[in-house]
Amino acid sequence: MRLVTYRSSVEAEARLGVLQGDLVVDVESLGEDLGLALPRSMLDLIDLGPVGLSRLAEALAGCDGRFAAGTAFPSVNVRLLAPIPRPRKNIFGIGLNYVEHVAESAQSLDTSKDLPKQPVIFSKPPTTVIGPGDAIEHNARITQQLDWEVELAVIIGATARRVGRERALDHVFGYSVMIDVSARDNRRAGQWIFSKGQDTYAPFGPCIVTADEIADPHGLDLWLTVNGVEKQRSNTRHMLFDVPTLISDISSGITLEPGDIIATGTPEGVGAGRTPQEWMWPGDVVEACVEGIGTIRHPVVAV
Repeated sequence: MRLVTYRSSVEAEARLGVLQGDLVVDVESLGEDLGLALPRSMLDLIDLGPVGLSRLAEALAGCDGRFAAGTAFPSVNVRLLAPIPRPRKNIFGIGLNYVEHVAESAQSLDTSKDLPKQPVIFSKPPTTVIGPGDAIEHNARITQQLDWEVELAVIIGATARRVGRERALDHVFGYSVMIDVSARDNRRAGQWIFSKGQDTYAPFGPCIVTADEIADPHGLDLWLTVNGVEKQRSNTRHMLFDVPTLISDISSGITLEPGDIIATGTPEGVGAGRTPQEWMWPGDVVEACVEGIGTIRHPVVAV
């Protein structure tokens, strides 16, 4: 399933929907029409576990593409939000997780040229998250080096504590797209959270594709453009540490809970790694895509 969080109007509350062709089906309203208890938010659905997804899938199958009035809306008439507009915890970011990105970072960002022996983990606060079409803020008083990073996002569906690699994917709810925005001139004594954790620095969406529809998260093309010019293109098979390894490593000391998000790292092609270096500026438009999931597009604005 392709799950979204949306608003049907400016004043309306955020609602859980599922994409069915050109329609967004409101999950709670679908349940009310069928006499079923279905959730109204993405986190509520994730909390239900496999039972919730099975119940929703059965309800959709029973409708056979025919939905009662007020239950489904043309997707062009709604506004998509971040799939989880307000994560419960910080996003787990993974640095230096593609070999070529390790090399370009060593040349331009004073990181080690040696491949990491363990995942490099940082975090992005919940306030970094913005949804499709929302603006990335450029604060010239703080940064002159605003950079882009396209990433596959992994959404946890079941509590993972000290999980081995062989069982790690059983804990995945689904996958999405994230841009890890970074103010490269805001790193502080090797610490990244201020550089990567400012407001609007985690564009996220357009949907969550449930794990059953992504047969292999390590075979997905991903790319990013700025003003229509391609800057990054790679495939998730080039990750240094794959998704099971990331889940196993993080959960060895930090419990992963339903709704937690892991941004799995970016390939080469970031602005800091270019000659000469390139940055995002007000008026730019950045677009990022992961194969099989979708595309997000964001303007950069001055604040």
